Amino acid sequence: MPTRARKKPDDDDEDVNEIAFRIVAESTSEPTPAPPADKPRKKNPAAVALGKLGASKGGKARAAKLSAKRRKEIARKAARTRWQKK
Repeated sequence: MPTRARKKPDDDDEDVNEIAFRIVAESTSEPTPAPPADKPRKKNPAAVALGKLGASKGGKARAAKLSAKRRKEIARKAARTRWQKK
């Protein structure tokens, strides 16, 4: 079975039903209702604090766990990747 590329709908695109509703509303001279406004997401302060705590420890703990040889391999790979982009 062949795989087919599918276009993902954008969030800004209107649905077919929304377009049809708008056309009917305009043709019958009814006012079109405004789309619902998205509420800004509130983050849990405790979760934010935990995330920052783990992020500050993560790199140092990983570097301490790696051998000098492995750290050098990772650094070489990163440098090669950076230079290949240019």
